[in-house]
Amino acid sequence: MEKRVTFRGWLLPILLIAPQIVISLIFFFYPAAQAVWQSLFIPDPFGLSARFVGLGNFEFLLSDPFYRASFFTTALFSILVTAFAMVPALFLAVLADRLIKGSSVYRTMLIWPYAVAPAIAGVLWLFMFNTRVGLASWYLGQFGYDWNHVLNGGEAMGLVVLASAWGRISYNFLFFFAALQAVPRSVIEAAAIDGAHFWRRFFTIVLPLISPTTFFLLVVNVVYAFFETFGIIHTITAGGPQQSTTILVYKVFADGFVGQDLGSSSAQSVILLFVVGLLTVIQFKYIEKRVHY
Repeated sequence: MEKRVTFRGWLLPILLIAPQIVISLIFFFYPAAQAVWQSLFIPDPFGLSARFVGLGNFEFLLSDPFYRASFFTTALFSILVTAFAMVPALFLAVLADRLIKGSSVYRTMLIWPYAVAPAIAGVLWLFMFNTRVGLASWYLGQFGYDWNHVLNGGEAMGLVVLASAWGRISYNFLFFFAALQAVPRSVIEAAAIDGAHFWRRFFTIVLPLISPTTFFLLVVNVVYAFFETFGIIHTITAGGPQQSTTILVYKVFADGFVGQDLGSSSAQSVILLFVVGLLTVIQFKYIEKRVHY
């Protein structure tokens, strides 16, 4: 029989959810409404006046080839970050789940990178791949590869992807490891007795059982790649070279705070919010169908 908490009046439930409602109104709905309102105007650089243009900012953005290119850059960046953050995390979680000696030390060391702030992680990777004093770039030079992410857009994209995924592996590892620990050992042992080898057991039994965790991490990592990687990109490449690492969230900053085009920046934030919301809906509508609860 299902048990539910019931309240005799409406006052206590309202008081319990009031803090969350107030926080959401102040820090989400109000800024979102302000962004929508400001996207309809073109203010002057000094903020003294604003001219109403309706959907003019959106029309200009969708006709701008540099802005359209940032969509492709964002899609490529988010796919690579999600893949490089989730696949190694799952592999390490499987190893930790099977490891016996020194398992606590192994798990603790894997969690440490999650405590590093994105901007600090960007600085660390920037020093390692610095074209003059970087240790990693020096070793690459010993093998005959001239590393220069300042001029090479592909190398710059690869560097920001590695730096972004590195800090996220620890977060994904924690969830994957917890999901693997929750898989019933009796099911694994029964499959082993029937003759199923390790990889067959993993793909036919373990992976479907941890699919809810995998789906959750997929949504979270995509949102992370869209928004929380700003600090890494800003410290390593600042969107360059030639906007090869300028994703949507960084272009909002570049046009709004650097270029002082607040109307275009607000329109970009509205489009970004719409794109992320659409991706989340698609993930829940289509990808979740393959999830086994």
